[in-house]
Amino acid sequence: MEYLVLARKWRPQVFDDVVGQDHVVTTLKNAVRMGRIAHAYLFSGPRGTGKTSVARILSKALNCERGPTEEPCTVCTPCREIAGGISLDVREIDGASNRGIDEVRELRENIKFSPVSSRYKVYIIDEVHMLTNPAFNALLKTLEEPPAHVVFMFATTEIHKVPATILSRCQHFDFRRIPLGTIVGNLRYIAEQENIQITDNGLTIIARAGEGSLRDAQSVFDQVISYAGTDVADGDVEDLLGVTASRFVTDLTRGILDHDAARCLGIIHEAYYNGVDFKQLYHRLVDRFMNLLVMKITDGKELLSDVADHERDELNELAMMVSREDLQRFVDICMAEEMAVKRSRDPRINLEKMTVTMAYLEPLIPVTEIVSRMERLEERLRTAKGSAAPVPGRGEQKPEQKEMKRAAPANDAPASGEQVWNRLKNSIKQKDMLLWSKIAPGTFQHYDEKTLTIGFPPDYVFLDDVRDRGQMDRLSALAADIFKRPLSVVIVETNGGEGQNTRSNGDVGREQEIKNEALRHPIVQKTMDVFNGAEIRDVIIRNNADK
Repeated sequence: MEYLVLARKWRPQVFDDVVGQDHVVTTLKNAVRMGRIAHAYLFSGPRGTGKTSVARILSKALNCERGPTEEPCTVCTPCREIAGGISLDVREIDGASNRGIDEVRELRENIKFSPVSSRYKVYIIDEVHMLTNPAFNALLKTLEEPPAHVVFMFATTEIHKVPATILSRCQHFDFRRIPLGTIVGNLRYIAEQENIQITDNGLTIIARAGEGSLRDAQSVFDQVISYAGTDVADGDVEDLLGVTASRFVTDLTRGILDHDAARCLGIIHEAYYNGVDFKQLYHRLVDRFMNLLVMKITDGKELLSDVADHERDELNELAMMVSREDLQRFVDICMAEEMAVKRSRDPRINLEKMTVTMAYLEPLIPVTEIVSRMERLEERLRTAKGSAAPVPGRGEQKPEQKEMKRAAPANDAPASGEQVWNRLKNSIKQKDMLLWSKIAPGTFQHYDEKTLTIGFPPDYVFLDDVRDRGQMDRLSALAADIFKRPLSVVIVETNGGEGQNTRSNGDVGREQEIKNEALRHPIVQKTMDVFNGAEIRDVIIRNNADK
């Protein structure tokens, strides 16, 4: 008896055998049951997803001796002839080799005759997009008004090449890629029926090689059985398909998450001498980190449906070892290396560089944790401030309140430059917290009726920002609005010395210098810049008794 490959032996014979295309099967079964048979159908989608098989099943449903029926018997003469490809009334035409106008003209002449022994004449044209434009034009009129006994069924993998005039005359069904889990289930059923011993991991590797095509996966499974026999080990599958990268992907992922660059280099070295394809290893590593990110964000309940159960458990375990922020950085690094790996003559070097970079990255602190730490610090400062003794000469008033009071001159008394600067700062604090955080460390230098000069040390982290022309114009505009008269704000550099920072009226000493130094600290400035709306309420100077 002639041997049949698995893809032919286990080809769907009835609608219930079709996997992964429930939206198509349900519609066609209902149409047959209700007698709503269209004169033309167009099936489009990736290869090996069941387009031609569904066309054959629909042909049997229409011509079965029990039919038209949504459940063809598969044993009557029409069903057997259609399944064997020998029916005189159901013709399968290859659009690639019968693509000219002469073939279409012949088809138009033949459809005039009634079926020989069936209820309908069915023309199945595979890869219909290969027909020439004249052939499509010759088919239009017939396709629009065919004889009542004729049904056309077209199949294509490139729907965009089918003219809109053809599309508009057909019922269009879009076939989808078959989910990985569905393919694994089908292969497991075949393995049980064929008495093949193979693990779920092996079936998953085979199903993944099919890339959404059930037929391709079945063909790969056939090849694996020919290689390993009826008792298939995971190693046999990996050796045949060249996917021994699976173990190395897992080991590399753990090495990166453990920040062990030396182990990563050792794994790549071992992979090299095992003959692993490094471009494939790179792509598998990108997929692994992307799946980890999805798992971290969504718990993998729906978006990782194409991942096998045992692999999902492993992803869940690895995702617990790393933050979402770090996973995003890892994915960014992997994606940035894609073109370099693709063009490299030695992708091993690219992979080594990439994994070492990822392994040496310091973990990011999540924003929520930073905020939590700041809140705890603020609470400690507030508690310490409430229990501290009042500073002599300041009473119980808050420093900013006292400054605002001093900076609000009476109508009949001229304000000093120090008062004008303090009033400007406190007013800007109410209008633009981010701008205030950048100018607050500045020290008063000079004042006249038209100009207010403020100084910053040369190493101040935001010096270039505050000296920007647009920023200075904004400060001058705010000052004019606050004081109701033109007032230009000028930014200058100071040498950072004690004399340069000493205010003219002598009311600020060493304590104010310490506060200004704290406010100028790069970490403080960076925090204020990142957290828009953050506010520094006070700077508390610890004395020896507090240490």
